[in-house]
Amino acid sequence: MNKRSGFQVMAKLIGLVKPLTGYMILAIVLGLTGHLFAAFITIFGGYAVLNALGVTVPVTTTAAFAGIVFFALFRGVLRYGEQSANHFIAFKLLALIRDNVFRALRRLCPAKLEGRDKGDLIAVITSDIELLEVFYAHTISPVVIAFLFTVILCVFIGCYHWILALTALTAYVVVGIVVPLFTSRFSGDDGMKFRSKSGELSGFVLDSLRGLSEILQYEQGETRLREMTAKTEALSKDESCLKRISGRNMAVTNTAVLFFDLTMLFISAFLYQNGIVGFDGVLIPTLALFSSFGPVIALANLGSTLQNTFAAGNRVLDILEESPLVEEVTGMPERSFTGAAAQNVTFSYGQENILSDVSLTIPKNSVIGIAGRSGSGKSTLLKLFMRFWNVELGDVKLSETNIEEINTKNLREMESFVTQETHLFHDSIRNNLRIAKLDATDEEIEIACKKASVHDFIMTLPNGYDTAIGELGDTLSGGERQRLGLARAFLHDAPFVLLDEPTSNLDSLNEAVILKSLHEERRGKTVVLVSHRQSTMRIADQVYSVENGRMS
Repeated sequence: MNKRSGFQVMAKLIGLVKPLTGYMILAIVLGLTGHLFAAFITIFGGYAVLNALGVTVPVTTTAAFAGIVFFALFRGVLRYGEQSANHFIAFKLLALIRDNVFRALRRLCPAKLEGRDKGDLIAVITSDIELLEVFYAHTISPVVIAFLFTVILCVFIGCYHWILALTALTAYVVVGIVVPLFTSRFSGDDGMKFRSKSGELSGFVLDSLRGLSEILQYEQGETRLREMTAKTEALSKDESCLKRISGRNMAVTNTAVLFFDLTMLFISAFLYQNGIVGFDGVLIPTLALFSSFGPVIALANLGSTLQNTFAAGNRVLDILEESPLVEEVTGMPERSFTGAAAQNVTFSYGQENILSDVSLTIPKNSVIGIAGRSGSGKSTLLKLFMRFWNVELGDVKLSETNIEEINTKNLREMESFVTQETHLFHDSIRNNLRIAKLDATDEEIEIACKKASVHDFIMTLPNGYDTAIGELGDTLSGGERQRLGLARAFLHDAPFVLLDEPTSNLDSLNEAVILKSLHEERRGKTVVLVSHRQSTMRIADQVYSVENGRMS
Protein backbone atom coordinates (compact mmCIF):
# COMPACT_ATOMS: atom_id res chain seq x y z
CA MET A 1 0.00 0.00 0.00
CA ASN A 2 1.31 3.42 -0.97
CA LYS A 3 1.90 5.84 1.89
CA ARG A 4 0.37 9.18 0.93
CA SER A 5 -0.07 12.23 3.09
CA GLY A 6 -3.54 13.64 3.69
CA PHE A 7 -2.78 16.55 1.35
CA GLN A 8 -1.69 14.17 -1.42
CA VAL A 9 -4.86 12.10 -1.05
CA MET A 10 -6.96 15.29 -1.03
CA ALA A 11 -5.26 16.63 -4.14
CA LYS A 12 -5.80 13.40 -6.07
CA LEU A 13 -9.43 13.11 -4.98
CA ILE A 14 -10.09 16.74 -5.93
CA GLY A 15 -8.62 16.01 -9.36
CA LEU A 16 -11.48 13.57 -9.98
CA VAL A 17 -13.99 16.47 -9.69
CA LYS A 18 -12.86 18.01 -13.00
CA PRO A 19 -15.83 16.66 -15.05
CA LEU A 20 -18.24 18.33 -12.60
CA THR A 21 -16.46 21.67 -12.10
CA GLY A 22 -19.57 23.68 -13.02
CA TYR A 23 -21.67 22.01 -10.34
CA MET A 24 -18.89 22.52 -7.78
CA ILE A 25 -18.75 26.27 -8.55
CA LEU A 26 -22.55 26.44 -8.21
CA ALA A 27 -22.36 24.69 -4.81
CA ILE A 28 -19.67 27.11 -3.62
CA VAL A 29 -21.61 30.22 -4.73
CA LEU A 30 -24.84 28.98 -3.11
CA GLY A 31 -23.04 27.93 0.08
CA LEU A 32 -21.08 31.15 0.43
CA THR A 33 -24.16 33.31 -0.13
CA GLY A 34 -26.14 31.20 2.34
CA HIS A 35 -23.53 31.55 5.08
CA LEU A 36 -23.30 35.30 4.49
CA PHE A 37 -27.09 35.58 4.76
CA ALA A 38 -27.00 33.61 8.04
CA ALA A 39 -24.31 35.87 9.49
CA PHE A 40 -26.02 39.06 8.41
CA ILE A 41 -29.29 38.07 10.08
CA THR A 42 -27.50 38.67 13.40
CA ILE A 43 -25.58 41.68 12.10
CA PHE A 44 -28.76 43.39 10.87
CA GLY A 45 -30.31 42.63 14.24
CA GLY A 46 -27.40 44.57 15.75
CA TYR A 47 -28.13 47.46 13.40
CA ALA A 48 -31.75 47.47 14.57
CA VAL A 49 -30.61 47.60 18.22
CA LEU A 50 -28.23 50.48 17.46
CA ASN A 51 -31.04 52.39 15.74
CA ALA A 52 -33.20 51.89 18.83
CA LEU A 53 -30.36 53.27 20.97
CA GLY A 54 -30.06 56.29 18.72
CA VAL A 55 -26.65 55.37 17.33
CA THR A 56 -26.16 56.42 13.71
CA VAL A 57 -25.58 53.39 11.44
CA PRO A 58 -25.77 52.94 7.64
CA VAL A 59 -28.89 50.74 7.88
CA THR A 60 -32.30 52.06 8.99
CA THR A 61 -34.56 50.13 11.33
CA THR A 62 -37.00 49.33 8.51
CA ALA A 63 -34.20 48.19 6.22
CA ALA A 64 -32.71 46.12 9.05
CA PHE A 65 -35.95 44.20 9.69
CA ALA A 66 -36.60 43.79 5.96
CA GLY A 67 -33.06 42.46 5.55
CA ILE A 68 -33.53 39.99 8.43
CA VAL A 69 -36.72 38.60 6.83
CA PHE A 70 -35.09 38.41 3.39
CA PHE A 71 -31.93 36.71 4.69
CA ALA A 72 -33.93 34.25 6.81
CA LEU A 73 -36.21 33.22 3.94
CA PHE A 74 -33.50 32.77 1.34
CA ARG A 75 -30.97 31.20 3.72
CA GLY A 76 -33.01 27.96 3.62
CA VAL A 77 -33.34 28.04 -0.17
CA LEU A 78 -29.60 28.58 -0.62
CA ARG A 79 -28.76 25.85 1.88
CA TYR A 80 -30.99 23.41 0.02
CA GLY A 81 -29.43 24.36 -3.30
CA GLU A 82 -25.90 23.95 -1.93
CA GLN A 83 -26.64 20.52 -0.46
CA SER A 84 -28.40 19.37 -3.65
CA ALA A 85 -25.45 20.40 -5.81
CA ASN A 86 -22.93 18.84 -3.42
CA HIS A 87 -24.78 15.54 -3.20
CA PHE A 88 -25.29 15.42 -6.95
CA ILE A 89 -21.53 15.83 -7.32
CA ALA A 90 -20.85 13.24 -4.62
CA PHE A 91 -23.09 10.47 -5.93
CA LYS A 92 -22.20 11.14 -9.57
CA LEU A 93 -18.51 10.92 -8.67
CA LEU A 94 -19.01 7.75 -6.62
CA ALA A 95 -20.55 6.15 -9.70
CA LEU A 96 -17.63 7.34 -11.84
CA ILE A 97 -15.09 6.13 -9.25
CA ARG A 98 -16.71 2.71 -9.05
CA ASP A 99 -16.61 2.50 -12.83
CA ASN A 100 -12.91 3.47 -12.78
CA VAL A 101 -12.19 0.93 -10.03
CA PHE A 102 -13.82 -1.87 -12.01
CA ARG A 103 -11.85 -0.82 -15.08
CA ALA A 104 -8.67 -0.86 -12.98
CA LEU A 105 -9.49 -4.32 -11.61
CA ARG A 106 -10.03 -5.52 -15.17
CA ARG A 107 -6.56 -4.24 -16.10
CA LEU A 108 -4.98 -5.81 -13.02
CA CYS A 109 -6.70 -9.17 -13.44
CA PRO A 110 -5.61 -11.86 -13.14
CA ALA A 111 -1.91 -11.40 -12.40
CA LYS A 112 -2.23 -8.66 -9.74
CA LEU A 113 -5.40 -10.11 -8.17
CA GLU A 114 -4.23 -13.72 -7.88
CA GLY A 115 -4.41 -14.65 -4.21
CA ARG A 116 -5.61 -11.22 -3.11
CA ASP A 117 -8.15 -11.09 -0.29
CA LYS A 118 -11.53 -10.85 -2.06
CA GLY A 119 -13.27 -9.63 1.08
CA ASP A 120 -10.87 -6.71 1.31
CA LEU A 121 -11.53 -5.87 -2.35
CA ILE A 122 -15.28 -5.93 -1.67
CA ALA A 123 -14.74 -3.55 1.26
CA VAL A 124 -12.86 -1.14 -1.03
CA ILE A 125 -15.52 -1.27 -3.75
CA THR A 126 -18.42 -0.81 -1.33
CA SER A 127 -17.76 0.85 2.03
CA ASP A 128 -14.49 2.63 1.18
CA ILE A 129 -15.92 4.28 -1.92
CA GLU A 130 -19.11 5.09 -0.01
CA LEU A 131 -17.04 6.97 2.58
CA LEU A 132 -15.79 9.31 -0.14
CA GLU A 133 -19.31 10.80 -0.20
CA VAL A 134 -18.29 12.71 2.95
CA PHE A 135 -15.35 14.23 1.11
CA TYR A 136 -17.19 15.24 -2.04
CA ALA A 137 -20.45 16.40 -0.40
CA HIS A 138 -19.09 17.93 2.81
CA THR A 139 -15.43 18.82 2.33
CA ILE A 140 -14.40 20.44 -0.96
CA SER A 141 -16.99 23.22 -1.16
CA PRO A 142 -16.91 23.86 2.64
CA VAL A 143 -13.14 24.46 2.44
CA VAL A 144 -13.50 27.00 -0.39
CA ILE A 145 -16.55 28.56 1.24
CA ALA A 146 -14.70 28.91 4.57
CA PHE A 147 -11.77 30.64 2.84
CA LEU A 148 -13.93 33.13 0.91
CA PHE A 149 -16.22 33.71 3.89
CA THR A 150 -13.21 34.44 6.13
CA VAL A 151 -11.88 37.02 3.68
CA ILE A 152 -15.25 38.79 3.39
CA LEU A 153 -15.93 38.86 7.15
CA CYS A 154 -12.41 40.04 7.95
CA VAL A 155 -12.80 42.90 5.47
CA PHE A 156 -16.20 43.77 6.95
CA ILE A 157 -14.94 43.71 10.57
CA GLY A 158 -11.77 45.53 9.50
CA CYS A 159 -13.93 48.50 8.47
CA TYR A 160 -14.21 49.27 12.19
CA HIS A 161 -10.53 48.64 13.09
CA TRP A 162 -7.68 46.54 11.79
CA ILE A 163 -7.03 45.00 15.21
CA LEU A 164 -10.56 43.62 15.21
CA ALA A 165 -9.99 42.17 11.72
CA LEU A 166 -6.74 40.57 12.91
CA THR A 167 -8.56 39.10 15.92
CA ALA A 168 -11.24 37.62 13.64
CA LEU A 169 -8.62 36.21 11.26
CA THR A 170 -6.74 34.59 14.15
CA ALA A 171 -10.00 33.05 15.39
CA TYR A 172 -10.86 31.61 11.98
CA VAL A 173 -7.35 30.22 11.43
CA VAL A 174 -7.16 28.58 14.85
CA VAL A 175 -10.64 27.03 14.67
CA GLY A 176 -10.59 26.10 10.98
CA ILE A 177 -6.94 25.09 10.45
CA VAL A 178 -4.90 24.71 13.64
CA VAL A 179 -7.43 22.56 15.51
CA PRO A 180 -8.07 20.13 12.58
CA LEU A 181 -4.31 19.78 11.92
CA PHE A 182 -3.65 19.12 15.59
CA THR A 183 -6.42 16.51 15.65
CA SER A 184 -5.12 14.89 12.46
CA ARG A 185 -1.59 14.58 13.84
CA PHE A 186 -2.87 13.32 17.18
CA SER A 187 -4.86 10.52 15.54
CA GLY A 188 -1.89 9.45 13.36
CA ASP A 189 -2.78 6.53 11.08
CA ASP A 190 -5.70 5.30 13.20
CA GLY A 191 -8.04 5.86 10.26
CA MET A 192 -5.95 3.67 7.95
CA LYS A 193 -5.75 0.93 10.59
CA PHE A 194 -9.51 1.05 11.01
CA ARG A 195 -10.17 0.73 7.26
CA SER A 196 -7.63 -2.11 6.92
CA LYS A 197 -9.15 -4.04 9.83
CA SER A 198 -12.61 -3.44 8.39
CA GLY A 199 -11.45 -5.01 5.11
CA GLU A 200 -9.94 -7.96 6.99
CA LEU A 201 -13.21 -8.53 8.84
CA SER A 202 -15.14 -8.45 5.54
CA GLY A 203 -12.77 -11.05 4.11
CA PHE A 204 -13.11 -13.24 7.21
CA VAL A 205 -16.92 -13.10 7.09
CA LEU A 206 -16.92 -13.87 3.34
CA ASP A 207 -14.66 -16.91 3.89
CA SER A 208 -16.86 -18.07 6.75
CA LEU A 209 -20.01 -17.87 4.62
CA ARG A 210 -18.41 -19.71 1.71
CA GLY A 211 -17.04 -22.42 3.97
CA LEU A 212 -20.12 -22.72 6.21
CA SER A 213 -20.78 -26.38 5.37
CA GLU A 214 -17.17 -27.36 6.17
CA ILE A 215 -17.25 -25.32 9.40
CA LEU A 216 -20.38 -27.18 10.52
CA GLN A 217 -19.07 -30.56 9.35
CA TYR A 218 -15.90 -30.33 11.43
CA GLU A 219 -17.59 -28.57 14.35
CA GLN A 220 -15.49 -25.45 14.06
CA GLY A 221 -18.42 -23.07 14.47
CA GLU A 222 -17.52 -21.97 17.99
CA THR A 223 -13.86 -21.45 17.06
CA ARG A 224 -14.78 -19.43 13.97
CA LEU A 225 -17.30 -17.40 15.97
CA ARG A 226 -14.69 -16.59 18.64
CA GLU A 227 -12.27 -15.40 15.96
CA MET A 228 -14.99 -13.27 14.35
CA THR A 229 -15.93 -11.81 17.74
CA ALA A 230 -12.29 -11.00 18.49
CA LYS A 231 -11.88 -9.22 15.15
CA THR A 232 -15.15 -7.33 15.68
CA GLU A 233 -14.14 -6.23 19.17
CA ALA A 234 -10.74 -5.06 17.93
CA LEU A 235 -12.46 -3.07 15.19
CA SER A 236 -14.89 -1.65 17.74
CA LYS A 237 -11.99 -0.49 19.92
CA ASP A 238 -10.41 1.31 16.96
CA GLU A 239 -13.73 2.95 16.14
CA SER A 240 -14.16 4.02 19.78
CA CYS A 241 -10.70 5.59 19.64
CA LEU A 242 -11.67 7.55 16.53
CA LYS A 243 -14.92 8.66 18.21
CA ARG A 244 -13.04 9.84 21.30
CA ILE A 245 -10.70 11.87 19.11
CA SER A 246 -13.73 13.35 17.34
CA GLY A 247 -15.27 14.25 20.71
CA ARG A 248 -12.06 15.92 21.89
CA ASN A 249 -11.91 17.82 18.63
CA MET A 250 -15.42 19.19 19.15
CA ALA A 251 -14.63 20.13 22.75
CA VAL A 252 -11.46 21.97 21.73
CA THR A 253 -13.30 23.69 18.87
CA ASN A 254 -16.15 24.92 21.06
CA THR A 255 -13.70 26.12 23.71
CA ALA A 256 -11.73 28.04 21.07
CA VAL A 257 -14.92 29.62 19.72
CA LEU A 258 -15.96 30.80 23.19
CA PHE A 259 -12.45 32.11 23.89
CA PHE A 260 -12.29 34.18 20.69
CA ASP A 261 -15.83 35.49 21.13
CA LEU A 262 -14.84 36.84 24.56
CA THR A 263 -11.52 38.09 23.17
CA MET A 264 -13.33 40.07 20.45
CA LEU A 265 -15.67 41.54 23.06
CA PHE A 266 -12.84 42.60 25.39
CA ILE A 267 -10.65 44.05 22.61
CA SER A 268 -13.51 46.02 21.07
CA ALA A 269 -14.53 47.25 24.55
CA PHE A 270 -10.95 48.36 25.18
CA LEU A 271 -10.90 50.25 21.89
CA TYR A 272 -14.25 51.86 22.79
CA GLN A 273 -12.97 52.97 26.20
CA ASN A 274 -10.02 54.64 24.51
CA GLY A 275 -12.27 56.40 22.02
CA ILE A 276 -10.84 54.55 19.05
CA VAL A 277 -14.19 53.05 17.97
CA GLY A 278 -17.79 53.91 18.72
CA PHE A 279 -20.36 51.66 20.39
CA ASP A 280 -21.23 50.23 16.98
CA GLY A 281 -17.57 49.18 16.74
CA VAL A 282 -18.13 47.04 19.82
CA LEU A 283 -21.53 45.51 19.03
CA ILE A 284 -21.31 44.81 15.27
CA PRO A 285 -17.82 43.16 15.14
CA THR A 286 -18.69 41.05 18.22
CA LEU A 287 -22.03 39.93 16.75
CA ALA A 288 -20.38 39.33 13.38
CA LEU A 289 -17.81 37.02 14.94
CA PHE A 290 -20.45 35.29 17.11
CA SER A 291 -22.51 34.41 14.03
CA SER A 292 -19.73 33.59 11.57
CA PHE A 293 -18.04 30.45 12.91
CA GLY A 294 -20.30 28.10 10.91
CA PRO A 295 -18.00 27.57 7.91
CA VAL A 296 -14.80 27.14 9.96
CA ILE A 297 -16.49 24.87 12.52
CA ALA A 298 -17.46 22.65 9.57
CA LEU A 299 -13.75 22.44 8.75
CA ALA A 300 -12.83 21.71 12.38
CA ASN A 301 -15.33 18.85 12.54
CA LEU A 302 -13.71 17.35 9.45
CA GLY A 303 -10.42 16.90 11.32
CA SER A 304 -11.19 13.46 12.74
CA THR A 305 -13.78 12.46 10.12
CA LEU A 306 -11.30 12.95 7.30
CA GLN A 307 -8.87 10.46 8.84
CA ASN A 308 -11.31 7.71 8.01
CA THR A 309 -12.18 9.26 4.66
CA PHE A 310 -8.57 9.76 3.59
CA ALA A 311 -7.75 6.19 4.64
CA ALA A 312 -10.59 4.97 2.43
CA GLY A 313 -9.45 7.28 -0.38
CA ASN A 314 -5.90 5.98 -0.06
CA ARG A 315 -7.10 2.39 -0.50
CA VAL A 316 -9.19 3.35 -3.54
CA LEU A 317 -6.27 5.26 -5.08
CA ASP A 318 -4.03 2.23 -4.55
CA ILE A 319 -6.23 0.29 -6.95
CA LEU A 320 -6.69 3.14 -9.44
CA GLU A 321 -2.94 3.84 -9.62
CA GLU A 322 -1.60 0.30 -9.45
CA SER A 323 0.23 -0.73 -12.60
CA PRO A 324 -0.81 -4.03 -14.18
CA LEU A 325 1.79 -6.74 -14.72
CA VAL A 326 0.32 -7.37 -18.16
CA GLU A 327 -0.61 -4.33 -20.25
CA GLU A 328 -3.40 -4.55 -22.82
CA VAL A 329 -2.20 -4.41 -26.42
CA THR A 330 -3.97 -2.27 -29.02
CA GLY A 331 -3.13 -0.83 -32.43
CA MET A 332 -1.60 -3.99 -33.89
CA PRO A 333 -2.76 -5.68 -37.14
CA GLU A 334 -5.57 -8.21 -36.70
CA ARG A 335 -4.46 -11.84 -36.78
CA SER A 336 -6.15 -15.08 -37.83
CA PHE A 337 -5.23 -18.27 -36.00
CA THR A 338 -2.75 -20.48 -37.85
CA GLY A 339 -1.16 -22.37 -34.97
CA ALA A 340 0.63 -21.79 -31.68
CA ALA A 341 3.98 -22.50 -30.09
CA ALA A 342 6.03 -22.05 -26.92
CA GLN A 343 9.76 -21.56 -27.42
CA ASN A 344 12.20 -22.00 -24.53
CA VAL A 345 9.68 -20.59 -22.03
CA THR A 346 10.76 -19.99 -18.44
CA PHE A 347 8.34 -18.67 -15.81
CA SER A 348 8.13 -18.39 -12.04
CA TYR A 349 5.73 -17.06 -9.41
CA GLY A 350 7.97 -14.87 -7.31
CA GLN A 351 10.88 -17.05 -6.23
CA GLU A 352 9.11 -20.31 -7.10
CA ASN A 353 10.23 -21.61 -10.50
CA ILE A 354 7.33 -23.23 -12.39
CA LEU A 355 8.49 -23.73 -16.00
CA SER A 356 12.06 -24.10 -17.23
CA ASP A 357 12.99 -23.90 -20.92
CA VAL A 358 9.68 -25.40 -22.13
CA SER A 359 9.08 -25.73 -25.87
CA LEU A 360 6.20 -27.24 -27.82
CA THR A 361 4.53 -26.74 -31.18
CA ILE A 362 0.74 -26.78 -31.63
CA PRO A 363 -0.17 -27.17 -35.31
CA LYS A 364 -3.50 -25.87 -36.57
CA ASN A 365 -6.40 -28.37 -36.43
CA SER A 366 -4.57 -30.66 -34.00
CA VAL A 367 -5.39 -31.95 -30.53
CA ILE A 368 -2.38 -31.69 -28.23
CA GLY A 369 -2.41 -33.36 -24.82
CA ILE A 370 -0.32 -32.20 -21.87
CA ALA A 371 0.01 -34.67 -19.02
CA GLY A 372 1.81 -34.53 -15.71
CA ARG A 373 1.41 -34.55 -11.96
CA SER A 374 -0.31 -31.75 -10.04
CA GLY A 375 1.95 -28.74 -9.62
CA SER A 376 4.12 -29.58 -12.60
CA GLY A 377 3.15 -26.38 -14.48
CA LYS A 378 0.50 -27.64 -16.91
CA SER A 379 -2.15 -25.07 -15.98
CA THR A 380 0.43 -22.29 -15.88
CA LEU A 381 1.40 -23.04 -19.46
CA LEU A 382 -2.21 -22.58 -20.60
CA LYS A 383 -2.41 -19.27 -18.71
CA LEU A 384 0.72 -18.08 -20.51
CA PHE A 385 -0.98 -18.87 -23.85
CA MET A 386 -3.89 -16.73 -22.60
CA ARG A 387 -1.32 -14.05 -21.63
CA PHE A 388 -2.55 -13.82 -18.08
CA TRP A 389 1.16 -13.35 -17.32
CA ASN A 390 4.13 -12.42 -19.49
CA VAL A 391 6.91 -14.99 -19.78
CA GLU A 392 10.27 -14.18 -18.22
CA LEU A 393 12.37 -15.89 -20.90
CA GLY A 394 11.42 -17.31 -24.26
CA ASP A 395 8.41 -16.67 -26.49
CA VAL A 396 4.76 -17.68 -26.60
CA LYS A 397 3.42 -17.33 -30.15
CA LEU A 398 0.11 -17.47 -31.96
CA SER A 399 0.04 -17.37 -35.74
CA GLU A 400 3.86 -17.07 -35.68
CA THR A 401 3.53 -13.78 -33.75
CA ASN A 402 4.58 -13.16 -30.17
CA ILE A 403 1.35 -12.80 -28.18
CA GLU A 404 2.73 -9.59 -26.65
CA GLU A 405 2.35 -8.10 -30.14
CA ILE A 406 -1.25 -9.25 -30.69
CA ASN A 407 -4.18 -7.00 -29.75
CA THR A 408 -5.61 -8.29 -26.47
CA LYS A 409 -9.16 -8.29 -27.84
CA ASN A 410 -7.99 -10.18 -30.94
CA LEU A 411 -6.18 -12.70 -28.73
CA ARG A 412 -9.31 -13.33 -26.62
CA GLU A 413 -11.39 -13.81 -29.76
CA MET A 414 -9.02 -16.51 -30.99
CA GLU A 415 -8.97 -18.41 -27.68
CA SER A 416 -11.40 -20.28 -25.44
CA PHE A 417 -10.19 -21.25 -21.98
CA VAL A 418 -11.93 -23.69 -19.64
CA THR A 419 -10.40 -23.75 -16.18
CA GLN A 420 -10.62 -26.42 -13.50
CA GLU A 421 -13.07 -24.28 -11.52
CA THR A 422 -15.94 -22.80 -13.54
CA HIS A 423 -17.17 -19.52 -12.05
CA LEU A 424 -20.92 -19.07 -12.27
CA PHE A 425 -22.75 -15.86 -11.44
CA HIS A 426 -25.93 -15.50 -9.40
CA ASP A 427 -28.09 -15.34 -12.52
CA SER A 428 -29.97 -17.61 -14.91
CA ILE A 429 -28.22 -20.44 -16.74
CA ARG A 430 -28.95 -18.69 -20.04
CA ASN A 431 -27.25 -15.45 -18.94
CA ASN A 432 -24.32 -17.36 -17.46
CA LEU A 433 -23.75 -19.00 -20.84
CA ARG A 434 -24.22 -15.76 -22.81
CA ILE A 435 -21.06 -14.38 -21.18
CA ALA A 436 -19.22 -16.34 -23.88
CA LYS A 437 -21.28 -14.71 -26.65
CA LEU A 438 -23.60 -11.85 -25.71
CA ASP A 439 -25.66 -11.99 -28.92
CA ALA A 440 -26.06 -15.79 -28.92
CA THR A 441 -29.48 -17.07 -29.95
CA ASP A 442 -31.38 -19.62 -27.87
CA GLU A 443 -30.70 -22.19 -30.57
CA GLU A 444 -26.93 -21.57 -30.40
CA ILE A 445 -27.02 -21.92 -26.61
CA GLU A 446 -28.86 -25.23 -26.82
CA ILE A 447 -26.45 -26.61 -29.42
CA ALA A 448 -23.48 -25.68 -27.23
CA CYS A 449 -25.10 -27.34 -24.20
CA LYS A 450 -25.81 -30.52 -26.16
CA LYS A 451 -22.15 -30.69 -27.16
CA ALA A 452 -21.22 -30.31 -23.48
CA SER A 453 -23.71 -33.02 -22.48
CA VAL A 454 -25.62 -30.67 -20.17
CA HIS A 455 -28.77 -29.88 -22.19
CA ASP A 456 -30.79 -32.82 -20.85
CA PHE A 457 -29.94 -31.89 -17.28
CA ILE A 458 -30.98 -28.26 -17.83
CA MET A 459 -34.33 -29.36 -19.25
CA THR A 460 -35.08 -31.26 -16.02
CA LEU A 461 -34.84 -28.01 -14.01
CA PRO A 462 -38.08 -26.16 -13.10
CA ASN A 463 -37.43 -23.20 -15.44
CA GLY A 464 -35.03 -24.81 -17.88
CA TYR A 465 -32.47 -22.33 -19.18
CA ASP A 466 -34.08 -19.55 -17.13
CA THR A 467 -33.38 -21.36 -13.86
CA ALA A 468 -31.45 -19.13 -11.46
CA ILE A 469 -28.07 -20.43 -10.28
CA GLY A 470 -27.15 -19.84 -6.66
CA GLU A 471 -24.19 -17.72 -5.67
CA LEU A 472 -20.94 -19.21 -7.06
CA GLY A 473 -23.06 -22.00 -8.59
CA ASP A 474 -23.53 -23.69 -5.20
CA THR A 475 -26.85 -25.17 -6.28
CA LEU A 476 -25.05 -27.29 -8.91
CA SER A 477 -22.63 -30.17 -8.58
CA GLY A 478 -18.99 -29.87 -9.61
CA GLY A 479 -19.64 -31.89 -12.75
CA GLU A 480 -22.62 -29.75 -13.74
CA ARG A 481 -20.61 -26.57 -13.30
CA GLN A 482 -17.79 -28.05 -15.36
CA ARG A 483 -20.11 -28.97 -18.22
CA LEU A 484 -21.54 -25.44 -18.23
CA GLY A 485 -17.97 -24.18 -18.52
CA LEU A 486 -17.46 -26.42 -21.54
CA ALA A 487 -20.74 -25.18 -23.03
CA ARG A 488 -19.38 -21.63 -22.77
CA ALA A 489 -16.29 -22.72 -24.70
CA PHE A 490 -18.41 -24.34 -27.41
CA LEU A 491 -20.59 -21.21 -27.59
CA HIS A 492 -17.57 -18.90 -27.88
CA ASP A 493 -16.51 -20.99 -30.89
CA ALA A 494 -12.88 -19.83 -30.93
CA PRO A 495 -10.37 -21.60 -33.19
CA PHE A 496 -7.89 -22.23 -30.33
CA VAL A 497 -9.37 -24.10 -27.36
CA LEU A 498 -7.48 -24.52 -24.07
CA LEU A 499 -8.98 -27.10 -21.72
CA ASP A 500 -7.61 -27.49 -18.19
CA GLU A 501 -8.80 -30.80 -16.71
CA PRO A 502 -12.16 -30.54 -18.57
CA THR A 503 -13.42 -33.93 -17.33
CA SER A 504 -11.95 -34.07 -13.82
CA ASN A 505 -15.39 -33.80 -12.16
CA LEU A 506 -17.22 -36.05 -14.63
CA ASP A 507 -18.07 -39.74 -14.45
CA SER A 508 -16.85 -42.05 -17.20
CA LEU A 509 -20.13 -41.84 -19.15
CA ASN A 510 -20.21 -38.03 -19.31
CA GLU A 511 -16.47 -37.97 -19.97
CA ALA A 512 -17.02 -40.20 -23.00
CA VAL A 513 -19.80 -37.91 -24.28
CA ILE A 514 -17.60 -34.80 -23.86
CA LEU A 515 -14.62 -36.42 -25.55
CA LYS A 516 -16.86 -37.59 -28.40
CA SER A 517 -18.11 -34.00 -28.85
CA LEU A 518 -14.56 -32.66 -28.82
CA HIS A 519 -13.49 -35.23 -31.39
CA GLU A 520 -16.48 -34.46 -33.65
CA GLU A 521 -16.11 -30.67 -33.30
CA ARG A 522 -12.38 -30.59 -33.83
CA ARG A 523 -12.73 -29.63 -37.48
CA GLY A 524 -11.47 -26.07 -37.73
CA LYS A 525 -10.37 -26.19 -34.08
CA THR A 526 -7.01 -26.53 -32.38
CA VAL A 527 -7.26 -28.02 -28.90
CA VAL A 528 -4.78 -28.14 -26.06
CA LEU A 529 -5.95 -30.66 -23.49
CA VAL A 530 -4.47 -30.73 -19.99
CA SER A 531 -5.36 -33.77 -17.91
CA HIS A 532 -3.93 -36.38 -15.60
CA ARG A 533 -6.43 -38.97 -16.91
CA GLN A 534 -5.10 -41.40 -19.48
CA SER A 535 -8.65 -41.89 -20.82
CA THR A 536 -8.90 -38.18 -21.66
CA MET A 537 -5.71 -38.31 -23.71
CA ARG A 538 -7.12 -40.90 -26.13
CA ILE A 539 -8.34 -38.19 -28.51
CA ALA A 540 -4.98 -36.37 -28.58
CA ASP A 541 -2.82 -36.46 -31.70
CA GLN A 542 0.29 -35.96 -29.60
CA VAL A 543 0.88 -35.98 -25.86
CA TYR A 544 3.57 -33.99 -24.06
CA SER A 545 4.57 -34.75 -20.51
CA VAL A 546 5.52 -32.04 -18.03
CA GLU A 547 7.59 -33.00 -15.01
CA ASN A 548 9.12 -30.47 -12.61
CA GLY A 549 8.51 -27.64 -15.06
CA ARG A 550 10.21 -29.38 -17.99
CA MET A 551 8.64 -30.79 -21.15
CA SER A 552 9.29 -34.29 -22.43
